[in-house]
Parts: sequence; C-alpha cells; structure tokens
Amino acid sequence: MPATIAIPLEEQQHFVMDGVSWGFYEHVLEEAGDRPIRITYLNGSIEMMAPLAEHEWAKKAIARLLEALTSELDIPMRAFGSATFRREDRQAGLEPDECYYLRNEEAVAGMNRFDAAIHPPPDLAVEVDITSRSIAREPVYAALGVQELWRFDGHHLSVLILKIDGLYAAVAKSPSFPFIPLAEFEQFVKRMAVEEQTRIVREFRKWVVSLPRA
Repeated sequence: MPATIAIPLEEQQHFVMDGVSWGFYEHVLEEAGDRPIRITYLNGSIEMMAPLAEHEWAKKAIARLLEALTSELDIPMRAFGSATFRREDRQAGLEPDECYYLRNEEAVAGMNRFDAAIHPPPDLAVEVDITSRSIAREPVYAALGVQELWRFDGHHLSVLILKIDGLYAAVAKSPSFPFIPLAEFEQFVKRMAVEEQTRIVREFRKWVVSLPRA
C-alpha cells in the first residue's frame, strides 16, 4: 500500500513530479481529500498547487456573473465548481477553476462523481491563468473533451473552442452565450475586484436582460 503523502500547504504552494503512474495520481487525490489543492495530471506528470487569493477572487467573480446570467435569463445550467474530472484512457485529470453543464445539463442530473464512460465532459470550463504552471492545462482540458474554455489572465478574458485537431482556438463569441459582448463582460469581471460585488451583480443582471438575443 502506498505511504501517506503529506502536503504541507503552509510551506509549499507548488509541487511537480514527473514519471508517476495513474495509480499514484489517484492516491494523491484520495489523500488530498477536501483540501484546497488543484491537482493536475497529464501523461505521467503531476502538479499540485494551493490557489492564492488573487486567483480565487477572479474565478469567483466570473462564476457569480455566469450564474447570475443563467438565472436572470432562465438558461438551464448545472455547476460543478472545481470537481475532479479524469480519464485514465487519456492519462489526464484536473479540477477546473469552475465548470458548467449547459446543453448537457440533463445528462448529469444526480452525478456525484464524474465517470467518462457515462457522463459527458463539462460544456464550459473557466480557467484563471494568473500564476505560472509547470503542466499546461489546455491539453488536459482537450483530453477530457471540454468544448469551450474561458481563460482569464488577470487582464484579459479569452474564449477558446476545441477544434477537431485537439487544439484550442480563440473566438470572438462564446458558443454558449453568443449574445454576450465579451469586452463588456470582461469589464464587469475587472470591476468585481475593486467595487462592491453585490452592487455589480445587480447592475450586471439589468445589463444582460437588456441585450438582444436574436
């Protein structure tokens, strides 16, 4: 039986190891439990990071706005936050910063744990790319089959779609929310960092209702 793995969050914010097995990755996930750690695995490399405040405010700001949008416009959505998504057949796994089922919302009703043999991948994932990582996350999302990825680097929000060649490409409009002007959405995200957030969300709700949907 593998030895227990100590993960000293106070002393280490970032840990990388290469040449490890899928079984080791699963053991790390089990030992990590509910600790606030992001664990990324791709083709034998594993990375563990403890998210910082600058990362967390951004992901929560985007999440609050997306969830306000779907609530205000009555768009079916099921959120799974930073749940673990993994595929042994593709040697890939991670916890998104945030993720959502939209088109496939009904397909994951009651899902307690993702099983790639049963469940589709999230329709949309949010990736806050403020701190540097040793393992690129886009190839992991691609291996999992996430079709739409929103990336925020602290300054700019990009929407990426998964192409047939397995790579992501930036697009001008979100396939999930094509009526949303991304530049304006980005400004709401930035304002959430410095202004009172509940007031911004109220303003955002009024804004999305005013947008043409045709």
